[in-house]
Formats: sequence, C-alpha cells, structure tokens
Amino acid sequence: MTDVFGNIRKSRSLVGEIAERLSAEIASGRYAAGQRLPTEQAMALSGKVSRTVVREAISVLKAQGLVTTRQGSGAFVADRPRRQDFRIDPELLRSLDSVIDVLELRQAVETEAAGLAAARATPQMLAAIQSAHRAMLAAVSRDESGADEDFATHQAIAAATGNPQFPAFLNFLGTIVIPRHNRRVWSMTSDHKAAYLARIEAEHGAIVDAISAGNADGARHAMREHLVLAAARYRSFANAAARGAVDPQSKEN
Repeated sequence: MTDVFGNIRKSRSLVGEIAERLSAEIASGRYAAGQRLPTEQAMALSGKVSRTVVREAISVLKAQGLVTTRQGSGAFVADRPRRQDFRIDPELLRSLDSVIDVLELRQAVETEAAGLAAARATPQMLAAIQSAHRAMLAAVSRDESGADEDFATHQAIAAATGNPQFPAFLNFLGTIVIPRHNRRVWSMTSDHKAAYLARIEAEHGAIVDAISAGNADGARHAMREHLVLAAARYRSFANAAARGAVDPQSKEN
C-alpha cells in the first residue's frame, strides 16, 4: 500500500493529523466518492499508529460527512463528500475547556428538546426513546461503554420534539461530542467504571421517565442535570490526568 500519511508530526494529535491527511486525499480525488478506504490495519501500519487512532480518525471524518461506514465492510468515501463550514474539531476531545464548551452547547439545545419531547411525543416516539434506552442498558450490561446507544437515545428524544431541526442539529454534531465515545476518556473510567456507568444509567432513566410521564419541566431539569454532571465528570477526569493519575495520551491497540 502507498504510504497515505507520510511522516506524521509527533507534535500534533495523531487522530487529528490522520483525519486531516485522509481528508486531503479525499479532496484531491485520490479516493473517489463511494470508494472503499484502506483497512484500519493497513492505515495503522502505514501511519505507524494503533488501530484505535485510525478508528477515531475515521469517526471524525464520519462526523464531518466525508465518509460512511458499513458493518463488516469498512469505511467508504461519502457519495457527496464535503467538509462542513462548522464542525467539531477532533482536538476538542483533548482540551477540557473546549469539551465543556460543546457540552454547554448541548445543554442549550437538548434541555429544551427534552421538554418539547415530553409535551409532544406520540406513543410511537415514546416507544423509540424507551427502546433506545433499553439498548443502552443492554450495552452497559455487556461491559461496553454504550456510547453509541447513549447517542441514539438522545437522537430519539430530539426526534420526539416533532421539530426536524433538533435531530438534524444533533446528527450534525455526531457521536464525537459524547466524551466517553473517545477511547482515551473511556479508559479513564477503568478504576470506577461500574459506578460511573450506574450514574449515567440513573440520569438517563430520570430523563426517559419524565418524558414518558409527559412532565416537560421534569424532563428539562433531568436533561440539564445530566449534561451539567457530564461536564463535571469530564473535568474530574482531566484533573486526574493532570495529576498523573491517568495518561490521556495513552494509546490502545
């Protein structure tokens, strides 16, 4: 395989560097619309990084709308790849202040979304929220992060507002804005993972219960509390990393 990445500069984020290199290759036409990208293993060998780094870079490009993924088939250039003018940069998940900024943005949008969902959700919409929540609980019971299922629950709540702009905005942000979707953040919970996930389960349960009961004020309160506590958890992890308790730059293979 031709070396896609060249010499990766160690002074930059590996995830961000690889995402930018792949983005440039797509923009140049080296990888055409619909074309399958090299495998994670091939790109990891080419860039001399772990497959986890490559996987996160692909997630960044997916959030930007440049690539799509197919279960069991890999990553493909989107049919109409284009970079959004506004996007969540991969560096955000490495900067505490920027992650808090994104969580505050979610508070502004999703707090109201929860209230509207409680007031407007149809039985079918409520069933979709409850189904997504159960899927998240099942993922956690399998000792997984449940990050994708967590995001799906938030998507279902946004859809239940009946306003298509809410789910469109959330889909635009993508799963990259859920901190534990980042494997470095997820690794930080290793010493207290059960308690960490139990708190997240309880917070989501309160949101879903309030929406299911048609309690708009309660749903707003529960969603806001969940996102405020998420910011506090991330701050705690970052402070622990700064003290040397964990290494936020550690690589997983």
